[in-house]
Amino acid sequence: MKKNFYPFMALLVLVATALACASPFGDGQPASPDQVETIVVATLQALTPDSSGGEIPAPTSALTELLPRLLYYINNDGVGIAQVFRLERDGTTVTQLTFEPSAVSSYDVSMAEGSIVYVANNQLLLLNADGSGRRMLVDGGPVDPNNQFTTSLSSPVFSPNGQTIAYSNKGLILYSVSTGVSNIVLDQPVVDPATGANMPSEMDIPQEYSPDGTKLLLTLAIPNSDGISSGVYYTASNSLVRLSGGDGARVCCSGQAWTFDSSALYVGIPFMGMFAPGLWRVDVSTGNMTTLLPTEAGGGNFNLADEPYLAPDGQLYFFFASRPASDGFIDNAPLQIVRAAPNGVTGRTVLRPETFESLNEALWAPDASFVIVARAPSDSVYAGGVLELYYTDAARSMIPLVPFGQQLKWGP
Repeated sequence: MKKNFYPFMALLVLVATALACASPFGDGQPASPDQVETIVVATLQALTPDSSGGEIPAPTSALTELLPRLLYYINNDGVGIAQVFRLERDGTTVTQLTFEPSAVSSYDVSMAEGSIVYVANNQLLLLNADGSGRRMLVDGGPVDPNNQFTTSLSSPVFSPNGQTIAYSNKGLILYSVSTGVSNIVLDQPVVDPATGANMPSEMDIPQEYSPDGTKLLLTLAIPNSDGISSGVYYTASNSLVRLSGGDGARVCCSGQAWTFDSSALYVGIPFMGMFAPGLWRVDVSTGNMTTLLPTEAGGGNFNLADEPYLAPDGQLYFFFASRPASDGFIDNAPLQIVRAAPNGVTGRTVLRPETFESLNEALWAPDASFVIVARAPSDSVYAGGVLELYYTDAARSMIPLVPFGQQLKWGP
């Protein structure tokens, strides 16, 4: 469900060179200059370990339909270029969907009919659900190395009905699939005093539409500063509601999940430093936050919460731990899967004995019967990891899926 915080921060650090949470690269092959055209692509390439030569382990279950939906993710192909892959419902069969000469930096899947939109070579591209029919929707043109923000395409997101693709390029842009027309809906340019060129005062980066399709969660970032937060764009009124922090909270980039009625967001933060940890519920009509788990847990410990998901059974599932801070910082803390009432406190129960250290990403089953986790192979990898399936019923064993994946998404 989430667009992971660390790789996003790494992108901003490399491009803006001023954000406070820089992320070191992982163990993968670094991209060569002729393979990547933008700093976004280069960063994705560096953060994605090479999958070549790795055998995909078979699940330990004989079920032919292990997964309720198709699972999509990004990994390197055999020559070390990041591409979009699909894991079939049997949990074993892997299909490579993109075959780009330069890395795929971001993508999304239409829940309406399964088509895939993605960014490579600073172009917005579209595939049919079966991987056929590759076509370019938007050509962003050459990327100016001195002006990355205003010349790079990024972060395409499908609306629930599949008729609109939101993406970032000089502001928030909505592309109509039926007409092929792009419209800039959020853009507040300012003049760069050093160059005299127009630059966006704030990047509007799509994250996820609300279930009813009337709202769009955005990451808001100011170039060349540490200004980074979140907002909700209302499609009907063409208006933006900024999510305001509560009790030291700073909402951004990860651990955010819509409620089914599209009225609120759950926000969990599992690290301490630039951001304060805790768990909050956000009223998206006002942007105000209600604290569910405060930053301080008492006794010198802090509440860490990640990947909250309000399931159809009315219970809140998330990863949780209470830990002390060393020198004011917490990172890669071991978390456990818990279930609680929607307030995150009442009846909170640990569901499995495992602890999840270096958890980079997680994707809940629609009914919360299991969660797929991406755990980093080392502390220096801040995006993706080994994909494993853990049932919320502790009596059922973990099932390994694929050696590496990131940007996990369900398909239809």
